Amino acid sequence: MTTANKASATTFTTPSDREIAFTRVFDAPRRLVWEAHTDPEHVPHWMLGPSGWTMPVCEIDLRPGGEWHFVWRRADGTELGMRGVYREIDPPERLVNTECWGAEWPETVNTMVLTEEGGRTRLTSTMLYPSKEARDAALQTGMKDGASVSFDRLDQYLRKLA
Repeated sequence: MTTANKASATTFTTPSDREIAFTRVFDAPRRLVWEAHTDPEHVPHWMLGPSGWTMPVCEIDLRPGGEWHFVWRRADGTELGMRGVYREIDPPERLVNTECWGAEWPETVNTMVLTEEGGRTRLTSTMLYPSKEARDAALQTGMKDGASVSFDRLDQYLRKLA
C-alpha cells in the first residue's frame, strides 16, 4: 500500500463514551471539500453509502437554523430518510448540525472540521450521541462501511472537480 492510499483511508475512533469520530484526508483544497458537503448539486454524487443507492432528495438550507433533508432510494424502492438543522456554519472550516434518521434513532450533533495542509484537506467529523448505548447501537450498524464507501466515492468526485 502506498503512502497516499494510507493517507486517504477513513479512520474511526471513539473519543468519548458518547462520540464517534471519523477522519479522512482528501487530495483536494478545503474549499472543494466544503462545497461537496454543502451544495445540493454535489452531495447526491458521492454520499450514497453502499452500491445500489441513489439520493433523489437533497435539500440544503445552509444557514444557522436552516434545515437539511436527504432521502436515499435503493433499486427495489426501499427508501431511507435523514434530516437535521444547521447550528453553526463557518465556511470553509467548520459545520455543526443535528442529524436524525427517524423516530427509532436518537438525534446526534455532528461537527465537521476541515483543515488544509499543502493543498490536501483533513476532514474530521464527530458525532455526539445522547448516550453510550445509542453510540454503541450506531456502531453495530453498517455506518462505518457506508461512510468509507461514500468517502471513497467523494475522493473520486473531488478529482473531477479539481
